[in-house]
Amino acid sequence: MAEVHDILSQVCLGTDDLSDGATVKPSVNFNAENEAIELERAIKVKGVDEHSVIDVLTKCSNAQRQDIAFCYERRTKQKLEDKLRSAVSEPLRSVILGLLKTPAKYDASEMRGAIKGLGTNEASLIEILCSRTNKEIQNMALAYQELYKKDMIKDIKEDTSGDFCKLLCVLAKGNRPEPSNVVDNEQIDEDARALYEAGVKNRGTDVKTWISIMTERSIPHLQRVFGRYKTYSCYDMLESVDREVKKDLKNNFLGLVQCILNTPEFFADKLSHMQGSLKKDVLTRIMVSRSEIDLLYIRKEFKKKTGKSLQQFIIASTKGDYQRVLLALCRGDD
Repeated sequence: MAEVHDILSQVCLGTDDLSDGATVKPSVNFNAENEAIELERAIKVKGVDEHSVIDVLTKCSNAQRQDIAFCYERRTKQKLEDKLRSAVSEPLRSVILGLLKTPAKYDASEMRGAIKGLGTNEASLIEILCSRTNKEIQNMALAYQELYKKDMIKDIKEDTSGDFCKLLCVLAKGNRPEPSNVVDNEQIDEDARALYEAGVKNRGTDVKTWISIMTERSIPHLQRVFGRYKTYSCYDMLESVDREVKKDLKNNFLGLVQCILNTPEFFADKLSHMQGSLKKDVLTRIMVSRSEIDLLYIRKEFKKKTGKSLQQFIIASTKGDYQRVLLALCRGDD
């Protein structure tokens, strides 16, 4: 049984090699059995020891949490996720359950909520699909099929329409060209000119051309294209989107371009817009999904953008155990 678990962990999670931008990293002296015992104690204690639950789940990597959950189920014959779902309350519950899911299953559940929730959450769909790598999107689609017995792209098509649907469906395939050491200056110039001619140069925007170029090129290539674009237009790419794209698509294209230019800045921008109007679901998703990828870089961009640290923002905007778990993921001030 243990061997099967190890194999599934490798398939679902890859390795523990995390980004330099991660705030949450693998625990060095890790013992899954001991951590499972501690969680068992924390859940059984009268009133639930939320502090211990938070401490256990935020001091180790996602892969290590999967090992803890496996040991817990082996010990108690109960799923850790089910026990914690009934043991803790919102908004802490959403963070804890998010930390227990594999990244692929967490993204899949967030996609499902954005598609099949009360009205389509376009901002969430764009956030997830624009900021994930090909592998992350492909793993998410597999997890979506496993969890909901549905095809993710088919669900997107059923719930969205028009150019927005086309944009999402291309992104959801997860087959954007990977970065290459070859710099094709001729193609860069051709794409920059095509974007200009499809937008600012002529009246009305050829959205299909924009979608094609922005989804069928590698990220480094597009970053160079956006730089070259300035030689054709008096506006940069973000300004051009703001001027040229209709209201219903504008924010979606802005998110796509922001992610291509600087993903941590994109997330810092989303967080900065919450000052005075907290969106707990978005804050939770960013903290959970980016803590092992680039939250350290997001922190730096947030400080640059707002003059405040992300830690200060969390302290001012949240309270109780929800604040405690977010601060544990944030891992310090700037």
